[in-house]
Amino acid sequence: MSTPDQVIEQTKKWINDVVVGCNFCPFAARVVKQQSIHYQVENSNGLKECLTSLMLEVQRLDNNETIETSFLILPNSFNDFDEYLDLVDKAETLLKKNGYEGIYQLASFHPQYLFAGSSATDAANYTNRSVYPMLHLLREESIDKALRHYTSPENIPERNVNFAREKGLVYMKMLRDACI
Repeated sequence: MSTPDQVIEQTKKWINDVVVGCNFCPFAARVVKQQSIHYQVENSNGLKECLTSLMLEVQRLDNNETIETSFLILPNSFNDFDEYLDLVDKAETLLKKNGYEGIYQLASFHPQYLFAGSSATDAANYTNRSVYPMLHLLREESIDKALRHYTSPENIPERNVNFAREKGLVYMKMLRDACI
């Protein structure tokens, strides 16, 4: 079992090597360089505890504007992708219920990520396949600001899918797995 520090280092490596390295998120390199990402490991395997940790991350972002984005990493829970999707649904509902719709956006990453309608062997899934289940909180205002300076942001998902498929399943899996 990895320590929280090891989990964070593996997550940072995944962000650097996969997310930034493959340019899956063209805005990630800036926040990595600025070191304005907070990483929080939640070792609990309970839904309630994980949702509580998510709201603590929201409070952290509320109270510290130098943190651009936060990753809540769940190394000991939600290994089943369907259970994870249930967590994501409940997390989004909780954010809306607490008045954070339009303030924070929730992005989801999971080791078994599977886009609707895709097969488990589609390399495109690796655009969202992380080293651990995690919830990623982003500031909506920052996203809007970044999108104003990016040509054709609506093409980012298609570009990512094409890149991953061109590299192939073996390459994408190897790249992600090398982060662990």
